[in-house]
Amino acid sequence: MKVKVKFFAILRERAGIAEISKDLRDGITVGELWAMIQGDFPKLAVPGIRLLYAVNQEYVTTDHVLKDSDEVVFIPPVSGG
Repeated sequence: MKVKVKFFAILRERAGIAEISKDLRDGITVGELWAMIQGDFPKLAVPGIRLLYAVNQEYVTTDHVLKDSDEVVFIPPVSGG
C-alpha cells in the first residue's frame, strides 16, 4: 500500500523535504511508520520528541493502523511568542 507523509515546521527543516510517498506493508501503524521515517531521515531521530499524529486530518495515536492512500502528518511541538 502507499501513503503520503507530510512534515511540518522543524521536521520539514530537518528532513529537507515537505512530503514523501511511502510504500508500506499492510497492517503498519503510525508508530511503526514514524520509526521507519526516522531511519530514512536520521536528523528526525530526536530523543524524547513529543509529536502529534494525524491521518486524513484527524488526530490519532501511534497504534492507529494505516490504510492505502492515507495522508499522514507528523506535527512537532510548537513554541513561540
